[in-house]
Amino acid sequence: MTYAKTELFQADQQELAKIAKVLSHPARIAIIQLLARKQVCISGDISNELPLSRTTVSQHLSELKESGIIQGEVSGLNVCYCLDLEVLEQIKTLFGNFFENTMKEQSGSDQSGSCC
Repeated sequence: MTYAKTELFQADQQELAKIAKVLSHPARIAIIQLLARKQVCISGDISNELPLSRTTVSQHLSELKESGIIQGEVSGLNVCYCLDLEVLEQIKTLFGNFFENTMKEQSGSDQSGSCC
């Protein structure tokens, strides 16, 4: 039986990596921060706020929407976007658990924070 390499990792590791990949572009971070400030935003307004073309912003919005971080609702010719706070809370918990567990494991080892 052939497995995709990602299938060899635990579900929480796969989910964390998937979210990290979505968050790995500064434009997506800027879009999330913009939506947090404005609370509701229209696609055209977002491209006016960023040093990117409307097409590029649209691609980033698509990635964020596919991940569930944002929601979009068609309103006439525009799409209104907003953050999904439940998904953001899940992401916060996922990353928080990762770092908390990593720090616990490291502090329980014989090393004192030094890798050498």
